[in-house]
Amino acid sequence: MPRFLSASLLALCLFTVTFAVNLQAPLYEVYAAGSSLGATAVTVAFAAYAAGLMPALLLLGGLSDRIGRRIPVALALILGGAATGLLVLAPGWPSLVAARVLLGIGTALATTAGTAWMTEILGNRRARTAALTVTSATSLGFGGGALATGICLAVQGVVLVPVSYVALLAAAPVLAALIFALPRADRPQRVSLLRLPVFPSGTWVYGAAMALAWSATGMTIAVVPLQLAAHGLGGWTGLVIFLAIFTGFLCQPVARRLSNSQALAAGFLLVPLGFLALLAGVWLQALALVLAGTCITSAASYGFTYLASLAEVSQRAPEDRARATAGLFVYAYCGFSLPVIASGALADMLGLLPALAVFAAAQVAAALTIAGIWKRHSAPRRGSLGGLRLKKIFSGS
Repeated sequence: MPRFLSASLLALCLFTVTFAVNLQAPLYEVYAAGSSLGATAVTVAFAAYAAGLMPALLLLGGLSDRIGRRIPVALALILGGAATGLLVLAPGWPSLVAARVLLGIGTALATTAGTAWMTEILGNRRARTAALTVTSATSLGFGGGALATGICLAVQGVVLVPVSYVALLAAAPVLAALIFALPRADRPQRVSLLRLPVFPSGTWVYGAAMALAWSATGMTIAVVPLQLAAHGLGGWTGLVIFLAIFTGFLCQPVARRLSNSQALAAGFLLVPLGFLALLAGVWLQALALVLAGTCITSAASYGFTYLASLAEVSQRAPEDRARATAGLFVYAYCGFSLPVIASGALADMLGLLPALAVFAAAQVAAALTIAGIWKRHSAPRRGSLGGLRLKKIFSGS
């Protein structure tokens, strides 16, 4: 199979795996209504996603080094289909929790194996292009699933089996079979089946930035829709979640023109700025501000920070890309899930808006702290364009 077609098919598979992840997001309120946990019901669903994903990242991040890249990606597609099928057969909050566990495992398998495989298909000299392809496919998937269901609900009404679910159930098994037509570009190694992630030297700030950026995305996907629904704006949930990720995809070509450190610096500025705008929109019940803030955080999270971080760890661990990618996503999904869980519990005690305000304050403090430490560590390397650009950005000069 030609290299371009191979990369395109793999990108489509990664898109489909991540498409399944937020497919059910516009129905969270419906599923949660069957429980007595309030806002905590949604955050428990996020915890379930992390409960599936984190052990898989920690223990199976390097699985594809042993058994090859095909099986983990195919299994991820099957898990996405199984999770969606579970919600079709037994719609409700318990099924949502179980489905999120399956989706977490699938995401871990696909992102680690898929990132390494894409680089092997395109060649080591095009590692940054491979990272861009993976971030583009997964960004479109994460956002596209929520938008597709949101559109279906707008057309079909509030139904528990939207057409988007049916499309995923039809596509997943077909792609799982087609994945075995891709070239086996990797060389399976005689290593342990259980392999811990690796954290390449000097990449801590990229991991911390991913945690910070994806925490804003997690809040946008999980908690903000509850506040929108409380103000009668629940019909906009799918669009808000889509914009929370898709705008980042649109910014990736811009991020590609920057060095990794420059893109990361832009992310540090945009993440808290965007969430503060979103918070103001929720507080003032101004949908335009909510959408603007969502777009800004998306540009930071899935545009500048995601691409820069994935490219950096891939370049720094050429012999261990799957495990290095697992290490990066350990950071990312800690940020994606833990603040959401804490904010959900806080929302049940204080209310949604105060919980969002507390999160915003913590996010600004974390951004300033991490960026300040990075600035001090990079200051001696005045020959580094990234270090100089970061100094200019944060000093205002």
